[in-house]
Amino acid sequence: MANRVELIFDFVSPNAYLVWWPLRDLVRRTGAELDVTPVFLGGMHKLTGNAPPVIRDAEVKGKTEYAMLEMQRFISRHNLKDFRLHPQFPFNSITLQRMLYAADEDGRGVQFAEEMTKAIWEEGLDIADPEAIGAAVTAAGFDAQDLFERAQSDAVKQGLIANTDRAVERGAFGIPTMFVSQGGADHRAEMFFGKERLDQVEEELERG
Repeated sequence: MANRVELIFDFVSPNAYLVWWPLRDLVRRTGAELDVTPVFLGGMHKLTGNAPPVIRDAEVKGKTEYAMLEMQRFISRHNLKDFRLHPQFPFNSITLQRMLYAADEDGRGVQFAEEMTKAIWEEGLDIADPEAIGAAVTAAGFDAQDLFERAQSDAVKQGLIANTDRAVERGAFGIPTMFVSQGGADHRAEMFFGKERLDQVEEELERG
């Protein structure tokens, strides 16, 4: 069984985009497999008492400015020159997350996450326009009508809620959270939080 990295994922997080590309390179380099677990970040924050850094740290002098500096350093280090802060950020990602859940049921979650995160954080996809979303989903090679319909089903809605609950039960409180498991069912998955932990993720994979 191959080593695996499970990424707890919500499109609304810019850090989900920023970690995606270097993480994809990392799993290719190490021969690991990547899994994506869609959750609803708003629900995760509610369950844990967490909040987005721009809200949580708003009153801490200098902290937001430093966070932006670190983000720029990360972007430069990993050559993420196509990243653009979304004009609608923070947006409601619930429909996209349900569509991702449905795509993941079909075994195509990683592909859906990769294509749509580009559309959102590079091309500024209009999140408020279902037609724009549908066109982007179709262009990515998916059946947009099917995913829209399934996103409204109770099964998918409850599945996303269950994913969010389970992620919190496992210790996740924000994005990006990564769980690394080495080959073998008896190996406990190690949790890593934050895009700055990629070196630690790689070290954990190399232990296998």
